[in-house]
Amino acid sequence: MFVPVIVFFILFKYMPMGGLVIAFKDYNFADGVFGSPWHGIGQFKTLFSNPQTLQIIRNTFVLSVLSLLIGFPFPVMLAIMLNEARRAWFKRLVQTLVYLPHFLSWIIVSGMVVTIFSTQGVINDLFAGWLGEPFAFLYKDGSWLSIFIGSGIWKGMGWGAIIYLAALSSIDPSLYEAASMDGASKWRQIFHITLPGIAPTIVIVFILSVGNVMEVGFDQVYTLQNSAVFEISEVISTYAYKIGLQQLQFSLTAAMGLFESIIGLVLVVMTNTVARRFGQGLW
Repeated sequence: MFVPVIVFFILFKYMPMGGLVIAFKDYNFADGVFGSPWHGIGQFKTLFSNPQTLQIIRNTFVLSVLSLLIGFPFPVMLAIMLNEARRAWFKRLVQTLVYLPHFLSWIIVSGMVVTIFSTQGVINDLFAGWLGEPFAFLYKDGSWLSIFIGSGIWKGMGWGAIIYLAALSSIDPSLYEAASMDGASKWRQIFHITLPGIAPTIVIVFILSVGNVMEVGFDQVYTLQNSAVFEISEVISTYAYKIGLQQLQFSLTAAMGLFESIIGLVLVVMTNTVARRFGQGLW
């Protein structure tokens, strides 16, 4: 049963790593990946000599870190609230509603966001009397950033809560019964039983999430960005699309992707090292 998983990772995760060699070449279609002339670290020099590159890396890091720090607790809190729900029909209803956004594509979600927050959208219609004039939510850096993070949380927190619900099911119910008999309130039970019980899962998920801190989802950014917020919305994934696919500079974007992967690896190792000091490391 595990063979398809192994084959998937070999074909789509490990074998494509051979293509990273074009980051050190002047790639062209005629000569192919291994026949193209070597260019050494020239692509990296070109990449980091461009002042826009540092801004793109900064935007990627800022958006990812904010999404991680602000969004990470929401699946945990949602799982705990669902775990505390005692009416089965209510629990199933809420689970269905919060899982549903995960199955919507970012094209649909972005269309909903634009419909709600555009200058002629629902929010501006509701608060037209208070604001006096339409507020450009999607064209100002601060409000665009809030919408970006909020839409990501709304779409992903239900699906992210599944793993925590599974971890909660492994906690011995007798611990709650004993705590209740000792007079512990629900808050104390959550802080002294629930959170310690799922702490290893939280740490593992956090470590894995840190590894993706330089990978902002292309779909979300590309469908929400516009020229007015280009200074904060242009990230590595959109840059790779525009330079790599539209301008056919594959070697340059491969160099950017390799740099992104190295940073992710370093962050995972650092985070795991810190977690191991508290006995919660991934390896």
